[in-house]
Amino acid sequence: MPRRAAEGGGKAVQRASSRGDSAFQVIILGSSGGPCEDDVTGLLVRSTATNWSKNSVVAVDAGILMSGIGRILERYTTIERDEKTKIERPTISGGPFVGLDIPNLTARANAAYIFREIIASILVTHPHLDHVSGLAMNTPAVEFQSGPKTVTALPSAIAALKNHVFNDITWPNLSDEDGGAGMITYQRLVDGGNMRLGRGEGKGYVKVCEGLVTKCMAVSHGSCKQRYNPETGKHHRAESAVFTTESVLLPSRRVSIDASELRTFSPAHYGNSGKDAALATVESSAFFIRDQLTGAEVIIFGDVEPDSISLEPRNAGVWEAAAPKIASGSLRAIFIECSYSDSVEDGSLYGHLCPRHLILELSALASKVLGCQKRRKESSESRKRKRRESAPGLPSELTEQPLSPKSLRPRKPSKSEAEIATSRPAKQDETKVQAQPASLEPESERISIEQPSPVDQVPPLHGLRIYIIHVKESLMDGASPREQILAELRERAEEAWLGCEFYAPSSGDGVFI
Repeated sequence: MPRRAAEGGGKAVQRASSRGDSAFQVIILGSSGGPCEDDVTGLLVRSTATNWSKNSVVAVDAGILMSGIGRILERYTTIERDEKTKIERPTISGGPFVGLDIPNLTARANAAYIFREIIASILVTHPHLDHVSGLAMNTPAVEFQSGPKTVTALPSAIAALKNHVFNDITWPNLSDEDGGAGMITYQRLVDGGNMRLGRGEGKGYVKVCEGLVTKCMAVSHGSCKQRYNPETGKHHRAESAVFTTESVLLPSRRVSIDASELRTFSPAHYGNSGKDAALATVESSAFFIRDQLTGAEVIIFGDVEPDSISLEPRNAGVWEAAAPKIASGSLRAIFIECSYSDSVEDGSLYGHLCPRHLILELSALASKVLGCQKRRKESSESRKRKRRESAPGLPSELTEQPLSPKSLRPRKPSKSEAEIATSRPAKQDETKVQAQPASLEPESERISIEQPSPVDQVPPLHGLRIYIIHVKESLMDGASPREQILAELRERAEEAWLGCEFYAPSSGDGVFI
């Protein structure tokens, strides 16, 4: 029941220097990777510029969704009663949803309101149950007057949702495809972004809610044995041998399928020939989410394995896309899994990360950032050199200093003047360079790549925040796995001289970025 004052629970975790300079708020509905079902992966993301308007929030994964929202509202909903009119009015007194106007008295009714009216779409990184079970359970709460809820993902994830979840067998077909109920609609993304959409830094991104756009990149999440389908000529990843993505091969979504129809699609039909079973990569994804007002970005990963032990390493492509954004300062944070501590061996990771592998991945990212910073520095120096060469004979202090509106363009100096200029002590030149406005030489360009200064050099990932999600709970007394993982990450990151900050938010936290 709603309380008359906020008590315990989640908190608005402050990570930016102030809420005023935050572009994003990320609300953690579920932060673990199981095995308990009440805290599995689910995040809400909004642009702070949209001020809780209709369709201003996007969910990233939905292992938990409405129940996570309701749990937070239960802690922070206060009922105020007007003694004159006897009317009761609900308000949110604290927590990550503070500032949102709610119309109902109960937390569950307001959770449904947020799901229907405030959340525009659900981004699905991959179709494992700990990332989509809340989506399936909550979809019947969609009301037709608010329109279908958009489910956005790579085609492989949507194929799995169609064939294995919303298939009239596991769960009713609530989609608007194949004669379904029309409560959800699928938005299929292009791996790496649709280059026909957007422009400039936003090229390839698609709108997912008010104020936010996204692009998606496929990553690998372990491997499993998949059957070879002679009809399609491949080992299927997201599809099973019974349900394929090709509608012409799919007999029906009837609850009962005739045995003669089923035989064609049965794994047993293929026997045990050499290419019947093979290891195939389980596909997951990482979403780049961009705030349209500020150009700031965050990356949110689904489950992901390290490139070093992957059958199909794909993280390097994500880091390649992320590095220039870090070098320019637009990428503010990465949400990424670290399911286990370093006590778990590689053979038991099952497509997940642990601190030793996450630090190696971030080191690969740092290397690419250093390369971007070096190129930015070289480009800046090249532009300065071209400006000097465009006006030969001018003293360097005249060519580099901007002219005021009232200044006369300097005449070409005489030989004696040129000799005086070139004979000036180096100390004066250094003083003049130091007097240049700071904006002309960004901090990222001051990092010396080839000749590092122990005093002035900045670590390559300085200022980047890493938020750890999908921590597997031990269900044992003693130290929290989250605390152990954080300690191992921070120690290894210091040794690797990365410069990033690590956090492990809990369910109910609100992070401003």
